[in-house]
Amino acid sequence: MALAAVRDLRDVRPPATAEELEQFETDVLAGFVLARASAGLADGTIRRDVGHLEQMRSWFGRPLWEMEPSDADAYFGKVLRASPSGTRLGRSQALTTYFLFLELRHKVEIHRMTGRVIECPIDEMNRPRGSKDAALRIPPSGPEVKTLFAGWGGELATCRKFAPTVRNYTASKLMSQVGLRVGEACKLDLADIKWDLGRFGKLHVRHGKGARGSGPRERMVPLINGADRTLRWFVEDVWGQFDDDHTRPGAPLFPSECRCADGSSGRVGDDALRGGLKAAAMAHLPEWGDKLTPHVLRHFCASTLYLGGLELIAIQEVLGHSWIATTMRYVHVQRTRVEDAWVAGQQRAAKRLEGLLR
Repeated sequence: MALAAVRDLRDVRPPATAEELEQFETDVLAGFVLARASAGLADGTIRRDVGHLEQMRSWFGRPLWEMEPSDADAYFGKVLRASPSGTRLGRSQALTTYFLFLELRHKVEIHRMTGRVIECPIDEMNRPRGSKDAALRIPPSGPEVKTLFAGWGGELATCRKFAPTVRNYTASKLMSQVGLRVGEACKLDLADIKWDLGRFGKLHVRHGKGARGSGPRERMVPLINGADRTLRWFVEDVWGQFDDDHTRPGAPLFPSECRCADGSSGRVGDDALRGGLKAAAMAHLPEWGDKLTPHVLRHFCASTLYLGGLELIAIQEVLGHSWIATTMRYVHVQRTRVEDAWVAGQQRAAKRLEGLLR
């Protein structure tokens, strides 16, 4: 039996030009962005991943699909050696995801154009170690926050711009009472207040942060911890100074001083709320100064609710966390709570022992 010659009937494709590779690389990145958006990731998460890829591409000087494990060793072992662990992890995860996309969508095409076989340069030997857990944020104590809002509230009668100051005060108060994120507060509408739901009313948070950048997640936040009184006062006595139409669809709960084209109030930005809280902290709680942020107030809320007897599962629901482990990182015991609990336990044990000896 003789062997027959076999000829490849596929068209012979000449090597791709530099211009073709450049255009292809641009198209691949655009496809990556579209695929991640299709998966439901938030725009901020996608921008962050693309930013990581662009920085690595700038350092590498060639398309990332040419990167090999030795290149990743040099980049993460030298260039990012002194960088925070979160940066190293985020960049390696973005690179790993990008190579997974290349392998699933463009493996054959890249091989035909360049002769390269797609293989992720991040492996078990050079994968950055560490955790992307948020930094520990110990909130101020209850008396300190009370001092802040007492001073801020006293300022309302004499401040130069009453309505914007009250708006910033109210938004920060809600952050401390029910743990709203600053971005969530900015996107609330008047219609999101559901006074008839539950015993205290509820707040429909339509733009809650999704887990791992998965996009907005809605939740209903009960107006507990005095949040109902805070909101009712603001809506009934102050909101009308921004706008005179409570029934307008899409009317923001926290309006801006700027006007829209139709004369209605626009929506406040997070910079205004952050700036208002910072100025109030500098004036009425100077020892916290720049340290008191909206997210620290969110930690304060979780800790206050826990110390008030609310169970962790309920706090998780209020804050909108996907995982109870995340909620546990938001709860901080203040000063001598552990010692006080230990002393109380010893006293109970002593009483039991005394009862047995009688």
